[in-house]
Amino acid sequence: MAFVDEVKFFVKAGDGGNGCVSFLREKFLPNGGPNGGDGGRGGSVYLEADPGKHSLLDFRYSSHFKAERGGHGMGSDMHGRGGKDFFMPVPVGSVVKDVDTGEVLADLTEPGQRFLAAQGGRGGLGNTRFATSTNRAPRKATSGTPGEERWLRLELKLLADVGLIGLPNAGKSTLLSKLSAANPKVAPYPFTTLEPQLGVLHFRFEKPCIIADIPGLIEGASEGLGLGHRFLRHIERTSILLHLIDASSEDPLADYKVLATELAAYKEELADRTRIVVLNKMDCLYEEEQAAVKALFADNGMKDVLLISALDEIGIDALKKRIGSLLEAQREAAEAEEAQP
Repeated sequence: MAFVDEVKFFVKAGDGGNGCVSFLREKFLPNGGPNGGDGGRGGSVYLEADPGKHSLLDFRYSSHFKAERGGHGMGSDMHGRGGKDFFMPVPVGSVVKDVDTGEVLADLTEPGQRFLAAQGGRGGLGNTRFATSTNRAPRKATSGTPGEERWLRLELKLLADVGLIGLPNAGKSTLLSKLSAANPKVAPYPFTTLEPQLGVLHFRFEKPCIIADIPGLIEGASEGLGLGHRFLRHIERTSILLHLIDASSEDPLADYKVLATELAAYKEELADRTRIVVLNKMDCLYEEEQAAVKALFADNGMKDVLLISALDEIGIDALKKRIGSLLEAQREAAEAEEAQP
């Protein structure tokens, strides 16, 4: 199934129903008073964050959404029925923007959170509303107001605790499959992953966490090169960035610097995000080569570097423990901050 994370669509709320001009006409009341009812309100259009939605694929097949218009008023003081509201389920993590101005209108980060995308029109007034002591038979009624309409843009930013990033063919999909129950496509060539993948990492004592595997970045990704630039937004909400480096590449340190540079160029605050540097494919190195590559990173100020083999599941438990301890420390810090007066 295709993964769609950005769409443009049109919303139209229902128009309000018209008010009615009517008079009471009975056998013994030939000149009865006004009894025209009001029109009903138009239905509104809402976006609602649905945890069961993980993509914006539905918008690929339909881009116009309308709510029901209000019913017209009738005689005998009968008011028009209100139009039904229209609720559009969208994934949690959806950002709503105005197409014309680019203004962020809503950020739906909680399940069940709603955003009023288009307000329904007001119902018109029946002639009963215009009766006065000097005008007992008004022939005036008002029309309902139009419902709001506009073009909106929806951008999905995945909600994950850990963002798994690396150059193409660094082994991200293999690692995700070892850390969680996810089953991403794995193959020995670049750009196997063409869309973000999510996995859930379970711990024995801590709460589980969500890991997002972002398609491989390349140099210049922040400027639109390669595939990863389309999905960089999905790591904005992560609290930990896991830099996966191919330890068997010609220059692992240069590979790391490409990732760090592209992240900082895309969004400056990502440079200060908590990170774990993981050197993968240690099974391809001799022991002295493993020591040398770790020393290379240590000499450049990165002493907290893990060496693993995702394929052979070496070092995976240590990595899980490291992720769990960092997340737990972050949660404790957040709880302490909330407890402060």
